[in-house]
Amino acid sequence: MTETPATPARLDTLVRCLKTRGCRITPQRVAVLKIILNSAQHPSAEEIHARVQVDYPMTSLATVYKTLALLKDMGQVTEISLGHSGSRYDGHPADPHSHLICLKCNRIFDADIPALAALPQSVQQSTGFTITHQRFDFFGICSECQNNPTSIT
Repeated sequence: MTETPATPARLDTLVRCLKTRGCRITPQRVAVLKIILNSAQHPSAEEIHARVQVDYPMTSLATVYKTLALLKDMGQVTEISLGHSGSRYDGHPADPHSHLICLKCNRIFDADIPALAALPQSVQQSTGFTITHQRFDFFGICSECQNNPTSIT
């Protein structure tokens, strides 16, 4: 799984958010935070659980789900539903960005599309609708799957 180092400030923000909610900050919970923040692959709860169990074998899947649900409720993590394939989690929602989702291998890629930045304001101005948040996902076939006809379907 590809890693992208999280800033200590982002980790501190998530820890503070959890403390504000009255949550205990356990080593297992911090491990969940670090995994979600350091992964560029948008891991599933099961993938996060497997990685936490390497260092904390007694960690339950329920702990992972509970932590993800709290972070999602606080707007600190984005859940990306893949329908029957489950959900993946993005720990980098601070700046809204688009996702490219491969329909063959289910990998999720972050996409920086500057043209989408002005869209919410334009929609708000033309409709009078107050935009609270946005999410843009694009579905297709990644270049690796296009170049490998025997890839996972």
